[in-house]
Amino acid sequence: MTSKISPHVRVRFAPSPTGYLHVGGARTALYNYLFAKKNKGEFILRIEDTDEARSTEESLRGVVDDLVWLNLLWDEGVDPVTLKDVGPYGPYRQSERLPIYKEIADKLLQSGKAYYCFLTDEELEQQREAAKAAGQPPHVNSPYQEWPLAKSLEHIKAGHKGVVRFKTKGLAKDYVFTDIVRGEVKFPSDMVGDFVLLRSDGMPVYNFCCVIDDHMMKITHVLRAEEHLPNTLRQMMIYEAMGWQTPEFGHMALILDEDRQKLSKRKGAVACGQLKEEGYLNSAVLNFIALLGWSHPEGKEIMTVEDMIQAFDVSRLNPSGAIFDRVKFKWMNSMHLRALPNMEIWNHIQPFLAREQMELPTDPVWQEKSVALFKNYMETFADAIELYRPLNDKSYVILPEAEETLKWEPTKAVLTAWRDLVKAFPSEYMTEDEFLKLQDEVKNQTGAKGKHLFMPIRVAVIGKPHGAELKILVPLLKKDSLIARAEQALAAT
Repeated sequence: MTSKISPHVRVRFAPSPTGYLHVGGARTALYNYLFAKKNKGEFILRIEDTDEARSTEESLRGVVDDLVWLNLLWDEGVDPVTLKDVGPYGPYRQSERLPIYKEIADKLLQSGKAYYCFLTDEELEQQREAAKAAGQPPHVNSPYQEWPLAKSLEHIKAGHKGVVRFKTKGLAKDYVFTDIVRGEVKFPSDMVGDFVLLRSDGMPVYNFCCVIDDHMMKITHVLRAEEHLPNTLRQMMIYEAMGWQTPEFGHMALILDEDRQKLSKRKGAVACGQLKEEGYLNSAVLNFIALLGWSHPEGKEIMTVEDMIQAFDVSRLNPSGAIFDRVKFKWMNSMHLRALPNMEIWNHIQPFLAREQMELPTDPVWQEKSVALFKNYMETFADAIELYRPLNDKSYVILPEAEETLKWEPTKAVLTAWRDLVKAFPSEYMTEDEFLKLQDEVKNQTGAKGKHLFMPIRVAVIGKPHGAELKILVPLLKKDSLIARAEQALAAT
């Protein structure tokens, strides 16, 4: 799809630095990124930080770092390292664009399309209550809308504070546009009353600066979440008042949890930074959120970003709510994880193991072998912690749940035979087949079988009668470690 403004696509992602990057925001950024790349256009990062009370540099740093982690790199906006402007249409932080908003507000005031309003909060509340009692929409009925601008300026000079309101009087018509995702959308103009453009402290409201920035940054398409749909009417009014061409709008469906409620952190991680901490791969995050409202034309589920760029078409964006299926998310992450080279997986899991202060072999051959054995049991990198924990000698203890096994009649004989066979084993490590042969030899020497064979050996290896498959663990444990553990288990019988 080409823009009505220009055949050259320019899209933006405009987060507010008031918290973390939510997966919904990441999906919006991804769709804009894919659309720009597919159409050889530009992807712009703009920072909407006019909420002075809630916007922080720490939050901005976090949002930028999360976008970099996801590899959703922008062509213009704030530099990912310095947070300084990069591009021809800056400043890219709204808090640094206040004179621009003031200039446009002045033009609307001078043309009579906006006015200063001096209604107090108490008067506005009285109007709302009266409208509610009469069953009418709570539109502002300002006695100041017909004041000449000169009179309003004198009033301000005398010490009064006022907001700048957009004048909706005389706009009695329907506003219609074709939404890229939803088709034709129609708004009656009386849906809104006179709305604020600038607060009394001069700070612009969202709808006003959003329109100005999109126009001045030559944005051709606005792809955003459906909660912004009601804002579109006010924005269209401002575009019309300024004589500016509107961009094309597309409003994506909400992301829902398994109960079909709006996704929230009460049900689990929804912050990109937290997903990283939990051991998800950035490629899997992008793959999963891409399919929350869009589908590949061939039904592909496992995709690279390049696959998505090639296949992306806004006509396949779905207006229905998408379910954030955490089980499917983990499965998809496991597919991306297992596709990595073994040593790359090791590099990813190392910080998780280091956090647990595990002392594991530094030999790259051992590390690669361990990953080859364990990766099919991992859904996220964090799963490596419990997989590798039995290999950490410092973690070996005989747990209370092993007490019953240690009381069984054949246990001491099984542990003794196991220890002696391991002592006699000629190599530092054994293979899976060699372990299975040793286990059969313990059976032959002791006559133990079934759980009376397997569970004592498991206690001797991991300190508990149930757990990971020994044929996976034993080949990763040194002979000395196996002997020491067997001695400890024998001492507990």
